[in-house]
Amino acid sequence: MSPNKQDTAKQRRVGTLACLTTLMLWSLGPNFIKYLSDYLDSWTQNCLRYSVAFLVCTPLFYQSVKRGALTRDVCKRALLPAAANVTMQSLWAAMFYHLNPALGVLLTKTNVLWVAAFSMLLIPAERVLLRSPRFWLGFGLSVTGLIGVVSLKETFTASASGRGIAMAIGAAFFWSVYTLAVKIRLHHVDSKTSFSIISLFTALGLWIVAACFGDIGDCLSLRPKTWLILVLSGILPIALGHICYYAAIKRIGPTLPALIILIQPGLVLCISHHFFGERMVPRQAIFGVILLTGACLAIWAQKDLRE
Repeated sequence: MSPNKQDTAKQRRVGTLACLTTLMLWSLGPNFIKYLSDYLDSWTQNCLRYSVAFLVCTPLFYQSVKRGALTRDVCKRALLPAAANVTMQSLWAAMFYHLNPALGVLLTKTNVLWVAAFSMLLIPAERVLLRSPRFWLGFGLSVTGLIGVVSLKETFTASASGRGIAMAIGAAFFWSVYTLAVKIRLHHVDSKTSFSIISLFTALGLWIVAACFGDIGDCLSLRPKTWLILVLSGILPIALGHICYYAAIKRIGPTLPALIILIQPGLVLCISHHFFGERMVPRQAIFGVILLTGACLAIWAQKDLRE
């Protein structure tokens, strides 16, 4: 095997491992939030978790400052995606106070459709998706799966309120806004710089939201074990999870990581079943698979467009 082929094979192995690591870490996040919901309101735990994550990523921020990459223009361009991220993260954490982890994560996988819709609206080159039968089939399957999962929500062992479902769909919507804002506003900025400045702005934004709506003083009564779980929830799924995801995209492109992450609801369900007793009845699981199959087809159609 030639040196170039060896390097390529190594890059793929490292990228695949990084993607699988991301999948595992991101599957822990919803269950961390569900556990912490007994001790903190969503606003407070959000600001604390993201503060921990930013501290872990401080070296990236320092490197960007040292290289002169964090210009005033870059900071201004990062405000819109950061605002979308604050909104998305606020809805993401709050929905687990009303939904079980696996159901919430499953509903947010509709973000694939929102991203595609906004891409076609804002980026003329991507409107060719409108002529893709694979995309429309994926769209139809995802909507069918979403309706089926929501209509069978009462079959869950824990209550799944309409408020939680609305928050999950809202989180998916603002995830797409965040994704497209990064793509359009920071397309010329390297991922380390954009991630570091957005992390800073997100942490600051979540502190402002927590000061307005949360009860930050509750953290003073937390036991050491709960503090440990809170810190781990900032380090593992947020900081290390995003670093691994960026590493995977850099080495194997965006399509395979996006497809692998679709497995997340299944892993979240396994963890949630063990700790919180969450389960799905067969009909609901079937509709969940239909939703994820539709998302998979939509991602596949976008891959063909990029090629």
